[in-house]
Amino acid sequence: MCFSLRSQEACVVDSIKVCSNDTGTGRLKRICITMRVPRNPTIGDKFASRHGQKGILSRLWPAEDMPFTESGMAPDILFNPHGFPSRMTIGMLIESMAGKSGALHGLSHDATPFTFSEESSALEYFGEMLRAGGYNYYGTERLYSGVSGLELEADIFIGVVYYQRLRHMVSDKFQVRTTGARDKVTNQPVGGRNIQGGIRFGEMERDALLAHGSSFLLHDRLFNCSDRSVAQVCVDCGSLLSPLLEKPPPYWSSMRNRKTVCTLCGKNDSIDSVSVPYVFRYFVAELAAMNIKVKLDIK
Repeated sequence: MCFSLRSQEACVVDSIKVCSNDTGTGRLKRICITMRVPRNPTIGDKFASRHGQKGILSRLWPAEDMPFTESGMAPDILFNPHGFPSRMTIGMLIESMAGKSGALHGLSHDATPFTFSEESSALEYFGEMLRAGGYNYYGTERLYSGVSGLELEADIFIGVVYYQRLRHMVSDKFQVRTTGARDKVTNQPVGGRNIQGGIRFGEMERDALLAHGSSFLLHDRLFNCSDRSVAQVCVDCGSLLSPLLEKPPPYWSSMRNRKTVCTLCGKNDSIDSVSVPYVFRYFVAELAAMNIKVKLDIK
């Protein structure tokens, strides 16, 4: 039985439950349907071990290009070692040695706290088990490149670790917009993925473009693609609000072009068109409501 969610993504009905009171004799019942969406891991999906060692999938390699051990075993995950000093998840390294030694000897280890101490450390215990199984004391092995077949120079720490997939997936988070809805007040693009909104270009993004000297791109993001508008400004009095279309007499035809006249100066030859952000015009109108005049110096 196959259904589709609102996102047009194929899914499978996992379970159907009839929910009522504790005894199941209630008059009001609710049908609870659980959907399961099968998804293959893609670049950008988030994974984590049971030690808080989280990270995203940065590269998907073909199985034949993965490195392999002397016995021909290839790892499922290649982990960047720079993630350990920052997060300090030492338990994951111990779990790797414990999982490897348990798989070799067919044992189920006791992972409760305070099992080991300073005197009898977990490293010594699992290291001796690895040595007894014919492996390196510290859990490292020599790997061979899946591309060239040559032996890799470094000893690589390899073992068995429980990894889980987190719910943060790219297919739920990616956002794209060409043109769409705008805010009624500021005339700027609205935000939000569900309503096809834009992604905020904030101060720090602006600083990054300034550091690169890409002024045209900065102008495009913050002006052309945001709330560019053409305003009529009186050159003589510098007012942004006073230029208005003249009121037509009754005998004028609707096809006749009306001129823009400054209501303060009474002139129509001193009007100039200037491209300004629409939110600036809104700001000038707000200041005018507070009895504050803004005068533009048009060159």
